[in-house]
Amino acid sequence: MDFQRLRALVEKAVREALEEKGRVRVPERKKTRPGIVLAVAGGKGGTGKTTVAVSLATSIKGPLRFFDGDVEEPDAHLFLRPIFRETVPVEVPVPEFDLSKCTYCGACAEFCRFNAIAVAGGRLIFFEGLCRSCGGCAALCPEGAISPGSKEIGQILVGETRDIKFFGGRLSPGEQMVAPILWVLAGYREDEAVNIVDGPPGTGAGMIEAVSGADYCLLVTEPTPLGLHDLKRSADVLGILGVPYGVVLNKDGMGDGRVERFCEENGIPILMRIPYEERIAALCARGIPLAGEDPKWAKRFAELYGKVQELVT
Repeated sequence: MDFQRLRALVEKAVREALEEKGRVRVPERKKTRPGIVLAVAGGKGGTGKTTVAVSLATSIKGPLRFFDGDVEEPDAHLFLRPIFRETVPVEVPVPEFDLSKCTYCGACAEFCRFNAIAVAGGRLIFFEGLCRSCGGCAALCPEGAISPGSKEIGQILVGETRDIKFFGGRLSPGEQMVAPILWVLAGYREDEAVNIVDGPPGTGAGMIEAVSGADYCLLVTEPTPLGLHDLKRSADVLGILGVPYGVVLNKDGMGDGRVERFCEENGIPILMRIPYEERIAALCARGIPLAGEDPKWAKRFAELYGKVQELVT
């Protein structure tokens, strides 16, 4: 084989590998419960996730459960205005140390990958803010000097508004672990009901926990380079989790057509377009759900829910 032909084959293989790397897949899965868990996600803050989630909630007839999964900066309650009836604390285990039994062997500090424990000079220091509640230090302490304790990291607020049962997670100031709050929040999902989960921004632990177990996810994005970047990352995550998804294109009319081309090339359905209009932005700024103000949009969001039902049944 001559050098030119070999070079051409290598260049082709590299090009195909790069093209394949840029592709995503939409998982195919049907729901197995009478009701549905419908998550709303989509990357950076301000894209319109809560706008879509609360408008869906106000457009679907019958009993519904709404979950605000943005536990660091919850805001869905500003739109739905629930009356809260109950506050449930969320606690995580943390170690408690009996220094009268401790020999300062350092086994616990060596085990802790988060560096929450330090042992030096005959002293033990515990950095509670770094602890991730794995319980490993207590399990391996040879002297039994570590026992399980607990601390509160947040709350679940339970309330209702009209036919909507509202569940909102809140992380306490200074705390970092969002996943345990989302685990407790997910426990309130009901297989017989319509469950709408308003996910947090980004594609980190919070988003992953919020969309896990969902029957379908609406990825809200905007036609901008950053919107496309976050859409790709969100699609990758949902592909790994095996959650089917479609796109809601918010602020349609601004930016360019790269988001649409990406969706077309990867077989991602664009299920709704929300135009870039000052009136819509003004409603959001006043805490008014788009579907709650305009019957036309209530009908469109009801149709969006109908499309999702067709895709998962």
